[in-house]
Amino acid sequence: MAPFIADVGVRWTDQDVFQHVNHAVTVTLLEEARIQLVFDAAGAEGVSGFAEGLLVTGLSVDYKRQLSYRARRLRVAMTVEDVRAAAFRIRYAMHEGPEEGDAVAVTAETRLAAFDLDAQRPRRLTPEERQFLGRWVA
Repeated sequence: MAPFIADVGVRWTDQDVFQHVNHAVTVTLLEEARIQLVFDAAGAEGVSGFAEGLLVTGLSVDYKRQLSYRARRLRVAMTVEDVRAAAFRIRYAMHEGPEEGDAVAVTAETRLAAFDLDAQRPRRLTPEERQFLGRWVA
């Protein structure tokens, strides 16, 4: 299955003293890509539960090459794995430019759990959420 593709922008303030994207900012850029998937795309299809509560339970990031601020736009390909009763994982490949074929600079993984904010505990994924996520399963 094809990955979900997000385009994220790099700002001048995202660079560090070595003129490449700061490692901590990279995590924020991954979050911006994830928002495009689980909030924007899901919401546009009427799947609103993620926006009502989604908790990051784990994060792993591997830096393969430097990301230059000059790239300005980055391409993030996301796939979904390990969909369980209340949790799932998103894998990322962040490319150093917006075009298909640009080199992968960062790979990452985020573990997420559907969360009931009122009850302050995980909740089960709805059938609609599972179906939406299923479109991006690798």
